Amino acid sequence: MAVREFAERGADLELVGIQKRFPGFTAIEELDLVIPAGSFFALLGPSGCGKTTTLRLVAGLEEPTRGRILIGGKDVTDTKSHERPVNTVFQSYALFPHMTVIENVAFGLKRRRISDAVAKAHEALRLVELDHLAQRRPQQLSGGQQQRVALARAIVNRPALLLLDEPLGALDLKLRRQMQLELKTIQEEVGLTFLHVTHDQEEAMTMADTVAVMNKGAIEQMGAPAELYELPRTVFVANFLGQSNLFTGQVVGTTSTAITVEAADARIVVPTARAQRHQGEVAVGVRPEKVVLHTEEPAATADRNVLGPGRVIDVSFSGVSTQYLVDLGALGTVVVFAQNVGSGPVAGLGAEVWVSWEVAHGFGLDDVPVEAGRFPADDSTTSIAAQRREGLVSELEEH
Repeated sequence: MAVREFAERGADLELVGIQKRFPGFTAIEELDLVIPAGSFFALLGPSGCGKTTTLRLVAGLEEPTRGRILIGGKDVTDTKSHERPVNTVFQSYALFPHMTVIENVAFGLKRRRISDAVAKAHEALRLVELDHLAQRRPQQLSGGQQQRVALARAIVNRPALLLLDEPLGALDLKLRRQMQLELKTIQEEVGLTFLHVTHDQEEAMTMADTVAVMNKGAIEQMGAPAELYELPRTVFVANFLGQSNLFTGQVVGTTSTAITVEAADARIVVPTARAQRHQGEVAVGVRPEKVVLHTEEPAATADRNVLGPGRVIDVSFSGVSTQYLVDLGALGTVVVFAQNVGSGPVAGLGAEVWVSWEVAHGFGLDDVPVEAGRFPADDSTTSIAAQRREGLVSELEEH
């Protein structure tokens, strides 16, 4: 690996009051975001949440309807894409097939008439451990190697900010996991600011220092990966970042340390410090791996929630763990992940079981499950065309 002085420390990125409207819908509602210099920041969300639009705004490929974009304290809102200190690594890599690896990496430097372009390109290739393949052409490389070449081509320009747009999406699972670790190592080595856009939760949590979960044009929650997973604040974050067992009910008891929620005649206790709301109707939850499956009713204790009896309606073996679906009647279905430390499943299909978890592992959310959406997806040209057509039809019908 190259030493840290390969590139100067990246610049911080600040988005101030960003809104982006397309004909007929809003892609980004009101976005304020600060990404510190030198950090690995992941923007995580499903298709249509606005994350790719955000990346395109930062890259200068789209113009905001309202708001400002600052890189290193300098307002670049009206600066053209090629004049911004930004480089992007796309999922498609976009390498020139008629050029060798070294020619691909040096291309941008030569166009800008930078001295020692080839030497700098070799330095970037050494950083991604591909200098020994400098004379090969892209089609002679594996998908992972092509991804590294694309990365070398981006960082050789020493951008203040490197944008990663689903860069590992085309790789198989094993190679993707390997590249996740390598990307994080490279980011630490070169010290650039990385903004990584992805829908892959594991990818974001493996690499990023900070993750922002985006939904329908707004950031739902932002923080360290472990913080978001252990203590989600909304239904969307709880369900998108991993799986969650959620229960909705009324708060029927409150102390300085815990709240008690009554859900379908069952009582669930959650620490006050881990609950966003302390009165009225609330949603509380627990992660599946925190839940324990019992074939006999466990003794009730103050530090444990116990639900049941229920019935096992599905058993799925995945190697490391077994997933159980337990029907608890009015409480709904609970998911349990049990690590495979024994020789077989804890309970079979149709078995009567109870579930329990430590009170300290529960969490309370700031909203309750609802079926609603603010905006349609922002990433489909078909959707845009359909909305425009509907608008024209409505206008014609009015006249």
